[in-house]
Amino acid sequence: MEQQRSEEVPEGVSASAARAARDLRVVFSRLRRRIREVAQDEDLTPSQVSALTLVGKHGAATASALASAEGVRPQSMATTLAALEQRGLIRRRPDPDDGRRQLVTLTEGGRERIEGDRQIREEWLTRALEDRFTESERQTLVEAFTLMERLTRS
Repeated sequence: MEQQRSEEVPEGVSASAARAARDLRVVFSRLRRRIREVAQDEDLTPSQVSALTLVGKHGAATASALASAEGVRPQSMATTLAALEQRGLIRRRPDPDDGRRQLVTLTEGGRERIEGDRQIREEWLTRALEDRFTESERQTLVEAFTLMERLTRS
């Protein structure tokens, strides 16, 4: 873990909660970065990978909705989508409810790309857990994930 810094703990919060929050953020950040590296496509930028994944999750969506979901300017999303369309990973079609707008969807190639990346990442993570942890440690992780699931609830 990172070296303990002398950070102030908010009033009413235990030192263990503050440390767990800090350590969890650091570890998840590193894990997220490592998982991205595993299937990192050299022909796509991180923004393009993120947008492609977002289109896969949302299904048909407008560029402005995707920009909002990604927290980027619509012009930036338009540039990203143009690159993905040029590679044949997405397609745009008129919105049946509003012909002035276009809906962005994945092509079959885009769907295959996302699924292939997901499978590569899943296999890497499964193998890493198998190779680097004992059965007892994996069970501890499973128990910890059950506890961490509470963090995702409103």
